[in-house]
Amino acid sequence: MCRTLSAFPTTCLERAKEFKTRLGIFLHKSELGSDTGSAGKLEWGSKHSKDSKNFSEDVLAWRESFDLLLNSKNGVAAFHAFLKTEFSEENLEFWLACEEFKKIRSATKLASRAHRIFEEFIHSEAPKEVNIDHETRELTRTNLQATTATCFDVAQGKTRTLMEKDSYPRFLKSPAYQDLVAQATAASASASSCSLAEPLCT
Repeated sequence: MCRTLSAFPTTCLERAKEFKTRLGIFLHKSELGSDTGSAGKLEWGSKHSKDSKNFSEDVLAWRESFDLLLNSKNGVAAFHAFLKTEFSEENLEFWLACEEFKKIRSATKLASRAHRIFEEFIHSEAPKEVNIDHETRELTRTNLQATTATCFDVAQGKTRTLMEKDSYPRFLKSPAYQDLVAQATAASASASSCSLAEPLCT
């Protein structure tokens, strides 16, 4: 715990504050469905320069691979916010729903959730219908006759591929993410330069 934040150079605190503000704007009004758990919540640390550095490194990692983006709760929230601007958030929400679905251990709950996911994302004219081919849709329908944790694997895989090949590259090129990268780079550099203040913390 730092005895006082005043010991840190003003630029460090200003950059951390500005970076947090940028992220807040980027994720403004981004809300995920009930099946996505806490993935839509921005996990910003304290004002400590170390938290700022770790978070900025997380942001910069999103451009390295789609897997790193999906493995970051903040990355998922940011990507979801971007998809909402393109009106294509259903693919990510379906993917996240499938991830949660696989964690269910009760056979009864598994079957119930499977039908709910199918009606919400797979069924023709579903409220959040994902972009999959007819064969995959029918295969998934057949899989529901004997529900298992893998019954959505094919459909989930196809929506993931679609996001990785189509939406993800656009996300990386978007002005919002490019601006975020610039802020993350600056925040990371500032956090490194502020490391001299570490002895003041206990």
